[in-house]
Amino acid sequence: MKLHKREVSFGADKDQRSAKGSLTVYAVGITYMISLIIRIPLSRMIGDAGIGLFAPAFEIFSLITLFFSYGISRTMTGLIRYRMKRGQYKSARKVFHEAFKISLLLGAFFSLIIVFAAGPLSEILVLEAMSRKAVFVCAPAVLLTALVNVFRGYFNGNGFGVLVAHSHFIEKVTMLIAVLSGGRFVYEGYGIKAAALYQNDAVAYAYGAMGAVFGLVIAELITLIYLLFVFVLYSGAWKRQLMQDNGRRLESGGEIAGMLIGSSIPVALIAVFSNVFMLIDQRFFNYCMNRTLQADRTALWGSYYGKYAALTGIGAALVCLTVQGSIGKTAAAYEREEYRIMRDRIGSAVKKVCITAFPTAIILAVLAEPFVKGLYRGESELAVSMLRQGTVIIFFYGIAFLFGQLMIKMRMMIELLISVGISLALHIFAVFLFVKKGLLGADGVVYSVMVFMIILAVVCFAFVSRKVQYRQEWLYSFAFPAVAACLCGLLVMLFNKLLPDIVGNVPTILISCLVNAVLYILLLIVLRVIHESEASELPFGVIWVTFGRMIGAY
Repeated sequence: MKLHKREVSFGADKDQRSAKGSLTVYAVGITYMISLIIRIPLSRMIGDAGIGLFAPAFEIFSLITLFFSYGISRTMTGLIRYRMKRGQYKSARKVFHEAFKISLLLGAFFSLIIVFAAGPLSEILVLEAMSRKAVFVCAPAVLLTALVNVFRGYFNGNGFGVLVAHSHFIEKVTMLIAVLSGGRFVYEGYGIKAAALYQNDAVAYAYGAMGAVFGLVIAELITLIYLLFVFVLYSGAWKRQLMQDNGRRLESGGEIAGMLIGSSIPVALIAVFSNVFMLIDQRFFNYCMNRTLQADRTALWGSYYGKYAALTGIGAALVCLTVQGSIGKTAAAYEREEYRIMRDRIGSAVKKVCITAFPTAIILAVLAEPFVKGLYRGESELAVSMLRQGTVIIFFYGIAFLFGQLMIKMRMMIELLISVGISLALHIFAVFLFVKKGLLGADGVVYSVMVFMIILAVVCFAFVSRKVQYRQEWLYSFAFPAVAACLCGLLVMLFNKLLPDIVGNVPTILISCLVNAVLYILLLIVLRVIHESEASELPFGVIWVTFGRMIGAY
């Protein structure tokens, strides 16, 4: 029986696949931002101290998720896609089976470690014994995320990226609802009573964090159920497809397992090491603040994690989302050895980073107080100070992301590992210097993270530039966008002086962002930073192009 075209290729033609790929990229990026946005209402529900106890469990979960998504999931996607193109359907299915076994074993292994060592992990990793409840509860989520990423890798390999994007959306929306609901329910229903019983407010925060982490379990379970449903839905087509297999030799399980482990582990470790600094920072921070009360220490870290890191993380995610689509095109030019085209695309991507990062960083820095008061319904001098000093990290995060992803696409794994290693070593030294020595106090965490991201961005940029002989253009990529962003920042400063007392904090943020965006785009057109084709792709593109033609820019 001849299969339907969709059943054979699991995708349409090249252009359709490209469009679906772009949709998937943006969907995944947006859902990632949701995971950062969660921290804002959660901070309002369980307080800074609760967020401080939630942080270790969430970061452990995030690191293990990165291990599976960047490691096994991505590797099996490539292996399956390669075999599907050649009609080796049985071999592709075997890749899935072996990846499932490995992920199940590793997920169970990590989960058991967490179950039996939640207390020691909390004390060793972050010196925070009260976080053990939250860490313990995240154990099932670890196993579930391992299985979720296996199915995502299989669907991606079969050309069903849109369904994977749907799973990300379901996961993050469910996570938003479940984490907030769980945190509030357990905090108010049990935590406050337990705190009164033990006469220790930290107990209430611990229960709130535990309830929030349980929301992760619910989110991963629902996502897995959705993916299983899709798998069963298409099982008939896949079975019929296996009957048309034209592979000459079916690879053994050992061969496939070796390819999966050998290819995925280096990438997975790099992804983990690139994001492990949050746990390192909390451990050092708690160590250095050991003389203060535990609740105060935890609240200080919660202010950093739930306010500064969340807001700058959202800004950085926006920048990464802007350049994500350029990475695949740039890597494709490298694969075709079209180095001139690749260099042009790198230059365009760097300009996108600057155009997006500069105004975002300035807005967050100038409006730090309205952001904290308006979004978190309270004052936090520490969070405001951190935002005013540390939003520049958004730019360097974008550069590090761009060139780090390019290094993965270009198979420069050794160079990337060196970059991460150097950055992490200097970061640990900076934490020791700034925080332990008391040179910058609690703000030292911000500066130590900046050290990590700056070094990582510079070293990754140097490796890629040397590899493809890329030379950065500075005037239109850096100088003019920076000037335009600073000029807009002056106007935002004026708004910040006048508007909060008149209209409130949230309206001030909205008005400032809207006016800043319009003025910023106009300045970019006047300075000829963005071309006519780029202006036409912006929202209300016709208006920008018309303006550019009126002033002679186009």
